[in-house]
Amino acid sequence: MQAALEVTARYCSRELEQYGQCVAAKPESWQRDCHHLKMSISQCTSSHPIIRQIRQACAEPFEAFEECLRQNEAAVSNCAEHVRRFLQCAEQVQPTHSPSTTQAQPFPAS
Repeated sequence: MQAALEVTARYCSRELEQYGQCVAAKPESWQRDCHHLKMSISQCTSSHPIIRQIRQACAEPFEAFEECLRQNEAAVSNCAEHVRRFLQCAEQVQPTHSPSTTQAQPFPAS
């Protein structure tokens, strides 16, 4: 959970910030009133290209971390090494850029 939150915070910080502000502003009704913002976090994490790459490239250390959590429900601190391995993997994933989005396009000749 911590690993997923760290990756989400890094790449979907705007959505997390908006959700946090909504929850803080509406302590009585945040579950209902902030649901759309919670869904925007979900949308960001499922569609963000780097998060998709991390899910693919780091599936093995993440699955090992999840298995560790299942086996150590009462002592999740036993899984710190698994979190470290997943985050180390995630750090090494480099975003792939398509040339059309990263390079300036020349103006057409008039």
